[in-house]
Amino acid sequence: MPLPTGWSRRALALHLYEIAVTNAPQLARFAQAVAPNARTLREDFAGSAALARAWADLSPKHRALAVELDPKTACYAGEHPRLEVVVADAMRCTRKANIIAATNFPLGYLHTRGALLAYFRVARTSLRPQGVLIADMYGGDGAWSPLLQRRKLRSPVVGAFTYTWEQREAHASTGLVENHIHFACKGIELPSAFVYRWRLWGLPELRDAALEAGFARVDVYDRLADALDDEGNAYVRPINDEPLDATWVAYIACRKR
Repeated sequence: MPLPTGWSRRALALHLYEIAVTNAPQLARFAQAVAPNARTLREDFAGSAALARAWADLSPKHRALAVELDPKTACYAGEHPRLEVVVADAMRCTRKANIIAATNFPLGYLHTRGALLAYFRVARTSLRPQGVLIADMYGGDGAWSPLLQRRKLRSPVVGAFTYTWEQREAHASTGLVENHIHFACKGIELPSAFVYRWRLWGLPELRDAALEAGFARVDVYDRLADALDDEGNAYVRPINDEPLDATWVAYIACRKR
């Protein structure tokens, strides 16, 4: 099976990634629950800007910025009347917003505490008063082992496809991992469509760095929604001393005064 008409391999990989990895509507509802009065969300390390588009879709009052360093990737963000795509380095971008979101583990690109602190400081400066930086991380005992997970999913473009998450290397002594995402559908193979070499930060490390960068408070959440109302609005509560799973995904909300 050839590529769909008008689709490049990169465009198809980003499309399949949004289906398999990015739960953008749920993330947008989580952001709204964490900061219910927010109007503008800036998605850093935005890729194809799935979260920014989902945020803009939540309300006619919402505005979104998508900050992406790679112009070839940024061009796949698509068009939305309340979305602005900014080709820039998130480490230096100072465009203002009520919420800054760095999700799908981009803090892992920052391999040193100095780089992590620098990003937190830039993000805090860019937030409006009472603004919130939202980021995620995974960890736990199971995060330090090689891993291969496959799921069967469907796309409106290519139909059934296989998504494979491979953690090829993991080094607890350095905190560094190497992960690959593969896609396959009938007649099309996209091996190592995305490759990540991340530093996995612990939650105490993230909290300490955010506070040192000047944030007033850091809340930790272990799920995107504790409850949903009839209109699909999410209700969330931060965890305190509750145990996390052996392998966990957690979300931090760093609050500016």
